[in-house]
Amino acid sequence: MTKKTIQQTLVTMGAAALVAGSAGPGAAAEPASTPVGGKARKLFLDVHDIGKGKVKAKDVAGLHRLDLATQAKHGVDFKAYWVDEKEGKVYCLAEAPSAEAANQVHKEAHGLLASKIMEVGADNTSWAPRSGKKLFLDVHHFPAGKVAARDVAEAHKKDLAAEASHDVHFLNYWFDAASGTVMCLAEAPSAEAAVAVHREAHGLLPASIEEVSEGR
Repeated sequence: MTKKTIQQTLVTMGAAALVAGSAGPGAAAEPASTPVGGKARKLFLDVHDIGKGKVKAKDVAGLHRLDLATQAKHGVDFKAYWVDEKEGKVYCLAEAPSAEAANQVHKEAHGLLASKIMEVGADNTSWAPRSGKKLFLDVHHFPAGKVAARDVAEAHKKDLAAEASHDVHFLNYWFDAASGTVMCLAEAPSAEAAVAVHREAHGLLPASIEEVSEGR
C-alpha cells in the first residue's frame, strides 16, 4: 500500500469520518459491543506493514475512526493501536469473535487489510502511557510450541523487577502461542534502555524494537 493510496483513502472517506466522531490518539475507545451471533470474543493483535516513511500517525487516526464506526456490526472492539512512522508499521489490538471479523472491519472501513493477525493473551487489559514519555514496542520470536504462557509471565516478572534501574516501565505484553511471538510495550528513555532490562532480567533479547505512538 503506497503513501499515495493512503492519502486517496483519507480524501474519499469524508462524511464517514464525521459520522465516526472525534476519537483519535489518546481518546477513549468505544465501549465493547455485543458479540454478533452470541460468539465469544478473543484478543487479536494485527500488523499492517505499509512501508518505510509511508505512514503518518495523523492519517492512521483518521482510519481508526472509521474502524470504530464499523466495528459493532462485526462484534469487534478495537482497544488500541500503535504507529511506527519510521518503519511504516501499524499494530491494532482488538477483541473479536475471529481474526476474520477483525480484518473485515478494516476491509469495510477503509480497505487497508492487516498483513498478519495473531491471537494473543495479555498480561492485563488496561494500561496508561504517560504523556511526554517515549513508547517502545519490541518483538521476540521463539520456536512455536516451545514456550508456554507461564514462561512468558515469569520472564515479564523479572523485567518488572529490573526495570527501575534503567528508568524503564513495562506497560503490557502480548503472547501468541501459535507462532511463539511475544510483544512488549514499554516506556523508556531509549530503545537501548528497554533492551538492557531484558538483558539484565533474563537475557532474552528482542528481534526488533520500534519507537511507536499509541492511539485509541
